Amino acid sequence: MARLILFNKPYDVLSQFTDARSPTPRATLSDFIDIPGVYPAGRLDRDSEGLLLLTDDGRLQSRISDPRFKTAKTYLAQVEGEPDEAALDALRKGVMLNDGPTLPASARRIEDPQLWPRNPPVRFRKTVADCWIELTITEGRNRQVRRMTAAVGHPTLRLVRQRIGAWALDGLQPGEWREISV
Repeated sequence: MARLILFNKPYDVLSQFTDARSPTPRATLSDFIDIPGVYPAGRLDRDSEGLLLLTDDGRLQSRISDPRFKTAKTYLAQVEGEPDEAALDALRKGVMLNDGPTLPASARRIEDPQLWPRNPPVRFRKTVADCWIELTITEGRNRQVRRMTAAVGHPTLRLVRQRIGAWALDGLQPGEWREISV
């Protein structure tokens, strides 16, 4: 039976078990998870937080992370400014990035999602408003959500992945994980 680990990756943690590239040690998955033989199914950038799936099953790993399977990934993005309906509609239709157009996404404004505090906190500026949007994509390009929000004039300040396919954070705090049966 395949093992599947749901992990709430904290901010500033690499989505890998080792960090051989940096002269100064950076936090990695091995600082939180001590289960041999599991590997991330996809990745989450160091400056992003939230759900990361790990498995010991190569087929499951491929089904989760390979773009041809179009697994939906839902993010909460704190963005600079307050996107109007035109900006949200552009995200819904797909936006042009330097590596080509994105597929359509689901996008909507949401109220403050009551997340855990980020360390370090997002820089607050009195003169620049911000708000939260929920964005669901079915691709997995490098820094795609950040590039999409920037393309519509609202750079991402904080990014938290809430869901991948049928799996969600469901109360996991940063650095916590749980194993589920698949």
